[in-house]
Amino acid sequence: MKKNKKVINFSQSHKKYVKKLKKDRFLIIFFRIFILVCFIGLWELLTAHKILDPFFFSSPSRIVKTLGDLIEAGTLFHHAWVTLFETLIGFLIATVLGYIIAILLWWNEKVRKVFEPYIIVLNSLPKIALGPVIILWVGAGTSAIVLMCVLICIVITTMSMLSAFISCDEGKILLLKSMNANKIQILFKCVLPSSMPEFISVLKINVGMSWVGSIMGEYLTSKAGLGYLIVYGGQIFKIDLVMTATFVLCLLAYLMYFLVSLLEKRYKK
Repeated sequence: MKKNKKVINFSQSHKKYVKKLKKDRFLIIFFRIFILVCFIGLWELLTAHKILDPFFFSSPSRIVKTLGDLIEAGTLFHHAWVTLFETLIGFLIATVLGYIIAILLWWNEKVRKVFEPYIIVLNSLPKIALGPVIILWVGAGTSAIVLMCVLICIVITTMSMLSAFISCDEGKILLLKSMNANKIQILFKCVLPSSMPEFISVLKINVGMSWVGSIMGEYLTSKAGLGYLIVYGGQIFKIDLVMTATFVLCLLAYLMYFLVSLLEKRYKK
C-alpha cells in the first residue's frame, strides 16, 4: 500500500522570493570571482609592461613559478603545515579559555568589576612588545608562537562573549527565575543559547587574529613556517618568495574562515 506524500504548494510571492535569493547569491559569487580575476589580470599586465617594477611588486606568473619551485623542493607543505598547526592550536586554546573566562566573569559580578580594567589594559597593550618576555618565559620556538597567538585572541574572545552574556534578555532570565531555575540552568537554557550569534562572530574574528598572532610570533622566533619564509625573503630581497608565502597564508586563512561559515550555516538551519 503506497503512502500518500504531502505536497506543499508555495505561493507565487514565495517562489519569487526564493528565485531572488538564488539570483543574489549567484551575483555575489560572480562579482567576487570577477574582482579577483580583474585584480590578478591588472597586476600581471602592469608588471609585464614594467609600469610596476616586478622586483618590488612581483607578479602572478612569478608567484606561480615560485610556488611550483617550492612544491618541487618539498618545502612548501612543511612550512605551511608548521604555521597552520601553530595557528590552530592558538585559535582553539584562546577560544576555549576566553569562553570559560567570560562565563566566570558573568557568574560573579564583583569579580567582573575587579578584573574588567585589567582586561581592557591587556587588550590595549601591543603584544609584540611582550615578544622578548614571552621567549624568556617559554623559550623560543612553537610554544612562544602559540602563546603570542593566544594572547592576541583570548582578550577579544573574553570581552566579546562577556558582552553577549551580559546583554542577554533580562525578561527571559526573570521568567526562568520565576520558575525556580538556578544559575546553572539560566546559563545553559538562556544565556549560552542567546549568545551563539556572537560566538560565531568571535570565531570569524579569531580566524584572522590567530593568523596575525602566529605570523607575528614567527617574525620573532622561528626556523620554519610561512612567517619565516616572509622574513627570509625580505632579508634576501626576494619579493617573489614573500608574495608566494603571503598568497599561501591568505589561502589557508580563507579555508579556516570557510569552515567557520559552514558552522554558521548549520547553526542557522
